[in-house]
Amino acid sequence: MNKPVKRADNPNKSTKGAVQQENFEGYPSEVVEIVGRHGVAGEVTQVKCKVLAGQDKDKIIRRNVRGPVILGDVLMLKETEMEALPIR
Repeated sequence: MNKPVKRADNPNKSTKGAVQQENFEGYPSEVVEIVGRHGVAGEVTQVKCKVLAGQDKDKIIRRNVRGPVILGDVLMLKETEMEALPIR
């Protein structure tokens, strides 16, 4: 009978620049401007926020936020590439 082969992780495998999903919480960003509210009942607030860490550090992006938000709040964004469309 053949014995099962135990496979070890490759120590030479590079993980430089890769985000470990199990420990990743998000990119912190600070609310710098409240643009307005929209949605059927005004339940979504559109804000401009400044990314504080990550590859897009110091970039100001527009995002939609549900729930209470004020100037100076820190949002944890899962990604910083997408931007919300402006309110019409």
